[in-house]
Amino acid sequence: MSNTATLQRPTGNIQFLIAGMLILSFAYAQPLGGLSDVIIGAVADAYIQVTTFVAATLFLFYGVEKYLRLDLTNIMSKSGYWQVPIAALLGALPGCGGAIIVMTRYTKGNLSFGAVLATLTATMGDAAFLLLAKEPATGLMVMATGLIVGTLSGYLVDFIHGTDFLRADASKSDTMPDISRHSANPAMDRIWVLLFIPGIVIGVLTAFQIDLDAVLATTQIEQPITVFGFISGMLCLTMWVLPRFLSLTGPQDSSILGRTITDTNFVTSWVIFAFLIFEVGIYLFDFNLHDLFAGVAFITPLIAILLGLLPGCGPQVIVTSLYLTGVIPLSAQLGNAISNDGDALFPAIALAPKAAILATIYSTIPALFIAYGWYFLFEI
Repeated sequence: MSNTATLQRPTGNIQFLIAGMLILSFAYAQPLGGLSDVIIGAVADAYIQVTTFVAATLFLFYGVEKYLRLDLTNIMSKSGYWQVPIAALLGALPGCGGAIIVMTRYTKGNLSFGAVLATLTATMGDAAFLLLAKEPATGLMVMATGLIVGTLSGYLVDFIHGTDFLRADASKSDTMPDISRHSANPAMDRIWVLLFIPGIVIGVLTAFQIDLDAVLATTQIEQPITVFGFISGMLCLTMWVLPRFLSLTGPQDSSILGRTITDTNFVTSWVIFAFLIFEVGIYLFDFNLHDLFAGVAFITPLIAILLGLLPGCGPQVIVTSLYLTGVIPLSAQLGNAISNDGDALFPAIALAPKAAILATIYSTIPALFIAYGWYFLFEI
């Protein structure tokens, strides 16, 4: 049965409800102290540090596909021997957009499990921006290492298990979450774009550790960028969750912008959830990663690798910050970069949970070899 046959366009009341939620979000997006600040900051960080880059990457890829008449799914599925390194290269791009694209293609049954492992192993997520900004030579070395390790791991897994191991069933793709079907709402789409345009500029500047809140603070709003990020993140979350919760969606929009908006909102919803769990957990339990690494030199790479198993970029950005401040050595940074899957793990779990979880477990093996190889060769 066609999906469009059972879908209805949102009513004006729904649009007013969405607008009301955004206004309410703005009313609460003021520094309130304590847990409220943590929640507001987590949503803002999710939008500024992740959403903006994911949206830019997806828009670029979808635009290239359309205007250059390229079918990335078809290209990757027919690339044969080159499928794994292409997936690794997409994963190695700073941010998580490339790895997310690979995961959405995998669910169509055109990619091997080795390609999934390659992209999730190669990706360093948003921590790559921080490392490139502070130590560009080290950042390029770590990214190149992830690319090589991801490619070799992907080839090895395909050789051991075969290229059909855990291959998605294309005949069942209609039953999987289809994040590329956009329910058009022109008013909300225009607001989304208007927020994204300055958002990508803010995201880039923030990635290079420029404190825009301090630069742009006023007597009325002490953290204008945090407020902006919170409202923008809530818009993405609302646009994704509300129509599905109320079973009301509009006409399907498969345009470049429509696909970008819905895919981005899908990823953002998962990322906000992850950021909230991590940040609220840190706040409630008063957990300090600096203390975790103190005085445990030999197991520091192992701890960093285990932290890499946590979904999302938040923990990984913290690990990279600890490396840049000299708290942990390069061996730990390398291990974390290889083991972590960034924010790409969230859509991966939603779309192909078994492959995502197994790939995450598999990525710890080369992470251990690389991290402790570097540790024994250069750090003791």
